[in-house]
Amino acid sequence: MIDKIDKRDRASRFRQRLARAMQERAISQSALARDIGVDRSTVSQLLTGSGARLPNAHVVGSCASALGVSADWLLGLSNRPESAAELLASSLTLTEAARALVDERIFEWHQEAAGYKIRYVPATLPDMLKTRAVLEWEYAPHLGRTADQAIGASQDRLAWMRRAQSDYEIAMPFFELQSFTRATGYYEGLPLEVRLDQIDHLLQLCEQLYPRLRIYPYDAKRLYSAPVTIFGPLLCVFYAGSHYMAFRDRDRIEVFTLHFDRLVREAEMTARDFPDHLHQLRAEITKT
Repeated sequence: MIDKIDKRDRASRFRQRLARAMQERAISQSALARDIGVDRSTVSQLLTGSGARLPNAHVVGSCASALGVSADWLLGLSNRPESAAELLASSLTLTEAARALVDERIFEWHQEAAGYKIRYVPATLPDMLKTRAVLEWEYAPHLGRTADQAIGASQDRLAWMRRAQSDYEIAMPFFELQSFTRATGYYEGLPLEVRLDQIDHLLQLCEQLYPRLRIYPYDAKRLYSAPVTIFGPLLCVFYAGSHYMAFRDRDRIEVFTLHFDRLVREAEMTARDFPDHLHQLRAEITKT
């Protein structure tokens, strides 16, 4: 936050920051004058003048553009010298998303956030918690030989989770679990024995990894969430299908962290109760 300052101090700050930007970019008064279309004497006056008068907006904007800084920073209205476009580019990036998460970038994000809590809303059942049979059913028709890469990437991520110091919280809608159990929607055609093995695998992981792994089913009719992963205070990544949108802006990360926490808070069961729900789902399909 910028403190309020009077005109004389603001003019002094402008001169100091203009000189600093010129020095950092090794640009002379003559070169700057040519770039902004004024006489060298005008630049000299900008640097050495006194009093509370600031140059007009056109000169300030031209100086900022020539020096690669923001006009707000030159005027003391911001503590960040980057332009708005540069700030946006550094806080938001787009990364192409592979069909089966065969993507070292994702693994790098997990490693970068080691020790922080990782909050995760998956698009389907989390890949790193799926059995090999489910992964083969899901990816082999689309990827052929590279299905083995998808399976390897998922297994690597699970192995990382087992030994990392991070806590993993996963929030997923009830209907996703029901759809999987009943082989409807996305999971239509998934054989019964594969579904049973997957449920048993989830039960085993919940027993082995709790409380570092906590799964919270929520009601998507009351609360909606796009697929998102929040890597502690460092990064928030949305899955948009063909790309990931990654935010590093702390304010936005905090907003989506609060959104995730609301999913957990309003979940109809705790992570401790989740295995009981899996047992119920398993019983449901073995009776039919």
